[in-house]
Amino acid sequence: MQIPSAYALLDWYDRHRRTLPWRSGPGQSADPYHVWLSEIMLQQTTVKAVIPYYLRFLEKFPTVEALAAAERDDVLAAWAGLGYYSRARNLHACAAAVVALGGFPDTTEELLKLPGVGSYTAAAIAAIAFNVPVVPVDGNVERITSRLFAVESPLPGARKELTRLARELNNAQEAQQRPSDFAQALFDLGASLCSPRSPACGLCPWQPHCEGQRTGLAPSLPRRAAKKDKPVRYGVHFLVLDNAGNILLRKRPETGLLAAMTELPGTDWLTTPWTWPEAARHAPLNTGWKKSDDVQHVFTHFTLHLHVYATHIDKFSNSSLKSGFLAQKNMLADVSLPSVMMKCIRSGLKVLSP
Repeated sequence: MQIPSAYALLDWYDRHRRTLPWRSGPGQSADPYHVWLSEIMLQQTTVKAVIPYYLRFLEKFPTVEALAAAERDDVLAAWAGLGYYSRARNLHACAAAVVALGGFPDTTEELLKLPGVGSYTAAAIAAIAFNVPVVPVDGNVERITSRLFAVESPLPGARKELTRLARELNNAQEAQQRPSDFAQALFDLGASLCSPRSPACGLCPWQPHCEGQRTGLAPSLPRRAAKKDKPVRYGVHFLVLDNAGNILLRKRPETGLLAAMTELPGTDWLTTPWTWPEAARHAPLNTGWKKSDDVQHVFTHFTLHLHVYATHIDKFSNSSLKSGFLAQKNMLADVSLPSVMMKCIRSGLKVLSP
């Protein structure tokens, strides 16, 4: 099959490019810090969801030096709600590594040595920020490539073939001369015309070269292997609120899921439900508990079902603070609480409302 015209794609991009807060204007050089930060945030998250987080994060940490100098807990707190919290820990470590190097490396090989930077992110930074002629292959580019070449093998098995084919898309001189724009043009094409459902093939600059469109397969591509049912885990968490509006919290372990994040006291997350007598042994206080609404949260590899119990006390004793700390319920945005714990807190507070 003939490789589609890079000129046609770039001409379309020049007329329809998206305006994004991390994207430089036409003819301007991209800021590597902005590119890197946005790419890390956009992993497993949509552009619409990322934009407000990106703007708040950049306001708090305007440079890579400011991010490197920040306390890790402050970084985790600013990240809270975006999920995949290992990205935030790696972000902090990567910032320190970049500062130690005196700036971002400008090759994919050196970028790959940074904490939390994989092959896609390295290619995206190299192409967008440093005009290296490489094709960053994300979900958008996989979808475009599978349709252009009518690749019917399902993901994730087809990923290696799609990556190989995608790397041929920028062989033309026009793409080699504008690597930053070409990479972002691919992203924009996948985010708009070549969308997952109901692609607008009639408006696509690559329609004449698209085998998927010619054969009528485009809307069904890329194919995906059937998903297995996610396992379920169960846990119980306890919310304690005092008269001063303080909530008892604690830190999670430094390793594992949601490492170093903040949570309500509670049980481990097991594959079988907890009985109340078993769960009560993990309660921070021996008091009367009110059962609130259950919380369900979906992680990448499992679904979590949580029972939430809440109680109100006059004042915390010193002994009750041995394994945790207090945070004002109106200041929780400053605490590194993952979204699943915010769900639990909202559930518990609701049952305590007069």
